[in-house]
Amino acid sequence: MSTIIHPPVTMHHYAIIVAGGTGSRMQLALPKQFIELCGKPVLMHTIGAFVNSVSSPQIILVLHADYHQMWKELCNVHNFKTKHQLIAGGETRFHSVKNAVDLIYDNNVLIAVHDAVRPLVSETIIDQSFRLAATSGTAITAVKSRDSIRQQNGSVSNCLDRENIYLVQTPQTFQSGILKEAYKQAYNPSFTDDASVVEQAGIQITLTEGSYSNIKITFPDDVTIAEALLNKKSHQQ
Repeated sequence: MSTIIHPPVTMHHYAIIVAGGTGSRMQLALPKQFIELCGKPVLMHTIGAFVNSVSSPQIILVLHADYHQMWKELCNVHNFKTKHQLIAGGETRFHSVKNAVDLIYDNNVLIAVHDAVRPLVSETIIDQSFRLAATSGTAITAVKSRDSIRQQNGSVSNCLDRENIYLVQTPQTFQSGILKEAYKQAYNPSFTDDASVVEQAGIQITLTEGSYSNIKITFPDDVTIAEALLNKKSHQQ
């Protein structure tokens, strides 16, 4: 089991942006991370949120190798000059994150892992995630379920207490020693996110408050919702 390190406030920050999707559920040829929202690709909004945060982490973008050239061309078209390291993804999300984690040689740093298709994450959520991980070792962004929850067991369904049900989001942030040790494990299909990988390694997970606006763009309707939220945000600034 990894030991939680209590690092100095000046500890360096990294953000692994995972963009391995191919767009199948969007029913589009263009992967969802490249779809335009308010004039620029989803992925640029996502990276911008991290760069504009107080934490201002070093960005590692994990992207399927087939789309590296497309991304470079989009960066030229949109004059996107934000510094980031581009690397190839793996067979699964687990392997993609592992590829990035293995590139971080610095010790005693904080590493946030974030879905590329969550472009509406706020700088506040990013910063509080890093702050909590610095003291607790882990910080998993989540929100309480707004809906009633039922669990199906065969032909019988049971009501669950929604006050104890949380919907997990990203970023998921960790002290580097914890995350590196967790990703030494062999891949298991039960690994749905980084929290599940770390938990399997014997580390207790700490939740931090997310936002219902921090949506994941998965289906076509999500694009319309995301654009509406981005427009609302721009008018409030």
